[in-house]
Amino acid sequence: MAGPTRIEITAVAQVAAGHADPVDDYQGGAESINRMNEVFPLETLRGLSEFSHLEVLWHFHRSSPTDVALHARSPRSTPAWPTTGTFVHRNHRRPNQLAVSHPRLLRADGRDLHVTDFDAVIGTPVFDVAPYFPVMGPQGEVHVPSWVDEMLTQYWATSGQEAK
Repeated sequence: MAGPTRIEITAVAQVAAGHADPVDDYQGGAESINRMNEVFPLETLRGLSEFSHLEVLWHFHRSSPTDVALHARSPRSTPAWPTTGTFVHRNHRRPNQLAVSHPRLLRADGRDLHVTDFDAVIGTPVFDVAPYFPVMGPQGEVHVPSWVDEMLTQYWATSGQEAK
C-alpha cells in the first residue's frame, strides 16, 4: 500500500480580526473578519452575502507538528469523559491540524467577510470559504455521546457569561 496522498494548498484568506488567543470556551460574541486574498477577483464573492452561514476550512497555525496526538485520551484531559481516539477530537492535535467551522455571515465588505460564531484566531490561514447549504448538511437524526454536550456547554457563550 502506498503512503498517504499529499497535496499543497494555498490560503484563500486570513483572519484579520476577532479572537486574539485560542481558548476552549467562550467563542461567542466576537466579530471576526476573514480577509480574502487579493489574487482572487472581487467577483469571486458575488452572491455570497445572500447566505446566512459559511463553511470555512482553516489551519491551527499556532500549533506544532509535535502537538499531534495519535492515541486515545480523555477530552480536555477530563477523566470523567471516556478515552477516545484522535479522530474523535476536534482540536489542533489532529494529523493535519485543520478545522471546519460554520460561522454566521454578518456582511461582505469588499474582500472582508465579517462573521460571528467563528472559533479561529487572528492570523489564521483560511484554506476555503463556501456558503453553507443546509440540504448538504447531515441527513437523518444526528446523535453524539453525552460528554460532547457536557464539554461544550460554554463553547458559544460570550466571555464571562453563562451559556443559554
